Amino acid sequence: MINKVIAGADEAVKDIRDNSILMIGGFGLCGIPENCIAAILRKGVKGLTCISNNAGVDDFGIGLMLKTRQVKKMISSYVGENAEFERQLLSGELEVELIPQGTLAERVRAGGAGIPAFFTPAGVGTEVAEGKETREFDGKTYLMEKWLRADFSIVKAWRGDTSGNLIYKGTARNFNPMMASAGKITIAEVEELVPAGTLDPNTIHTPGIYVHRIFQGKNYEKRIEQRTVANLKI
Repeated sequence: MINKVIAGADEAVKDIRDNSILMIGGFGLCGIPENCIAAILRKGVKGLTCISNNAGVDDFGIGLMLKTRQVKKMISSYVGENAEFERQLLSGELEVELIPQGTLAERVRAGGAGIPAFFTPAGVGTEVAEGKETREFDGKTYLMEKWLRADFSIVKAWRGDTSGNLIYKGTARNFNPMMASAGKITIAEVEELVPAGTLDPNTIHTPGIYVHRIFQGKNYEKRIEQRTVANLKI
């Protein structure tokens, strides 16, 4: 079995260069690769195109990379929690492509599956459709969307083994698995790293064949974007 374990986040991102295209996994602040984001901040690369469901918040996640002006373009779906993102967008400092969430997920999945384009009804008749091909199927108009692929896919999993097999927990499965398959190089950070053969094959979400580098992360904050509590009267 191939051992894909590396020392840590700094080694994982060492060959990310200026103007690279990155996929960064996670859903909101759930399941984001906190250690790799911190390493990219330390590395100081610029001109990045980031493909992610979200843009983090002002002081966490991709929001930190926006603050340091390392991101040239965001391709994402949900960006409502980041004031710095809004400021850069409105001032013209940041190039942004907003995509319906389901379309974003499918474009990433298509990239991993080798499907260069597909048709979807989402976005027909809106600004999303501008400049894109439409076609009618069974009397309904569909919009052609192209795959998304990246130079590096950076994901975070709950458990992984030394061969790169990954298991995600809960909401972290929303974007991490499909992004893991759509990068030329896939980097995985995990909460728990175990020997190859330890994981039940029936529970693996990302097979190790997609993963090139893996390491055990540390000091995860696992922040919550909007904490909601209920006042219960007993």
